[in-house]
Order: sequence, then structure tokens, then C-alpha cells
Amino acid sequence: MTRVAIADDQSLVRMGFRMVLEAQPDLEVVGEAADGSEAVELARRERPDVVLMDVRMPGTDGIAATAEIAAELPETRVLVLTTFDLDEYAFGALRAGASGFLLKDARPEELLAAIRAVAAGDAAVSPRITRRMIELFGAQLPSDAPRADAAAALTPREREILLAIGRGLSNTEIAAELFLTESTVKTHVGRVLAKLALRDRVHAVIFVYENGLLNGFAYGAQGPEKSGS
Repeated sequence: MTRVAIADDQSLVRMGFRMVLEAQPDLEVVGEAADGSEAVELARRERPDVVLMDVRMPGTDGIAATAEIAAELPETRVLVLTTFDLDEYAFGALRAGASGFLLKDARPEELLAAIRAVAAGDAAVSPRITRRMIELFGAQLPSDAPRADAAAALTPREREILLAIGRGLSNTEIAAELFLTESTVKTHVGRVLAKLALRDRVHAVIFVYENGLLNGFAYGAQGPEKSGS
């Protein structure tokens, strides 16, 4: 049974999420919070597997709450809920330690799949938000971050996998694009995360953006090169 906490300042939103979750035999809602500070206290008290975290809430916001939960309760995963106009806040929450981000208008099956993925130790990355992050942050994020050289330790195939993760592709989509089996992709993803010392798939996405890997970063002769070179 996966235990889930819901943090959102709108009671109707919380009610809607609760109705969807409680209809599932493998999910249990252990509590609700109306702001970030309540979310932190709820997480401390109930130790849920997953916290659904709104970003913009009164008082302590979702970013600060995510940072506290990630620091204190590493076994509790945070799934950030966002809308297009709040992408910058969602990105901040991911950097604070969230394990996924999802649009509030996601279909129920997408929400459930994201919760189960995060609870299983994977990450939930919405392709739509990934594309939006590229638009918003692609030209702003530095291409000379301190860890940029770490990508040099990856094999050409692992670099392809990393870039595919950065584009928001699932293992199934990566397998189809690169003509690999899903189990092979999963193995490559694990190696990429280990070599780059990244906690999960979401932080691989952040690594890609922070190091400008989707904005003309050149890996060298065997990897992707700057467009126009």
C-alpha cells in the first residue's frame, strides 16, 4: 500500500485528488495540508511514501516545504503539481529535492502513474512540462556549470540516453527511438545516474538543463555537436 499526503491550498483540489486516489486499492490518503508548513508537519507525523505538493501556497510555499521534507525525510518522495504559468516555481521545487512534476490538469491515469512511479523510486517527468522548461530556461541556464565535465565519463550510448531523459522521454519511448529493449534502457539509465551521482531521473533532467546539453553542448567527436558545426 502506497501512503499519500496531499498539500494544496484549495480544498476542492484536495477533495478531487482524494476521490481519485481513494478509488485505487493500492493507494491510501493519510492526510491533507493547506500550506507548506502543514505539509512538513504532516510528513513528519505520517511518514507518507509520496507527498503531492502544490507550489504556490500561503505562508510556507511548496518549494520551501519540499526542501525541508527532502532534507529530513529522504524516504518520502515529493511530486510537485504545477501549471504552465508556475513553471519557474516548479523548477525551484525540483532543485529543492522533488522527485517529479506534473500538470494539475493531468488526466487521472497520468496522476496515478506518476504517484506509483515516484513511490517505486523512479521519477515522474511530464514531457509537456519538459518542453516548456526548455522554452523558459534553455537560454538562461549556464553551459559551464561545475559538473559539466562529468558528462565526459559517459559512453556515447549513455550520452544519448541522458539527452533523451532531458527531453522528457520515458523508457518505452527511448527504447523505440534508439531501437533498444526497455530492460537495456533501464540498465543504461541506472548507469547514467550512478556516473553523474544523480538521485533520480528528474535530477538528470535538471543536470541536462543546468549544463546546457540541449542548447548546443558538444560532447566531442562521437557525441552530439553544436548545431551548425
